Amino acid sequence: MLIRTAASQDSEEIRQIYNHEVLNSLATLDLIPRSQHAQSVWMAEHSGIHTVLVATDEDQVIGFASISPYRPRPGYSSTVENSIYVHKDHRGRHVGTNLLTALIEEASRSGFHSIMARVVATQSSSIELHKRCNFELVGVEREVGRKFGQWIDIALMQLLLK
Repeated sequence: MLIRTAASQDSEEIRQIYNHEVLNSLATLDLIPRSQHAQSVWMAEHSGIHTVLVATDEDQVIGFASISPYRPRPGYSSTVENSIYVHKDHRGRHVGTNLLTALIEEASRSGFHSIMARVVATQSSSIELHKRCNFELVGVEREVGRKFGQWIDIALMQLLLK
């Protein structure tokens, strides 16, 4: 497994991984699959300091992680929010841990102070992944989302960088 910065040629594989989660899981509260155009815009927004990393196995993207602005107001600029998605056929192989570890290092090198993770509270594997990487639970937002006919609680986790 190789972890590297995403390139434009990774865009479609990233989109396929993400859209699978949109349609089949609570990993994202997006309800509509991302179009190719929307994916291009997302990739452009995540070039530079707000980056995307990919995990590859034999040149196939098997997972990706990104850091995004936490909030649009300038006072929040030292804080980012992370996202991690692993292809359904590659879970349980430490892909998420390797991606999150590399993403933390990238955020630290970029000078960020804090990383926030917003995780569906029932997604125990995602919560455990973040705990393994020293994120702490700092709150729960009750019934703030809705998907598949159910109300969703969001666990808010945080890592302060050195």
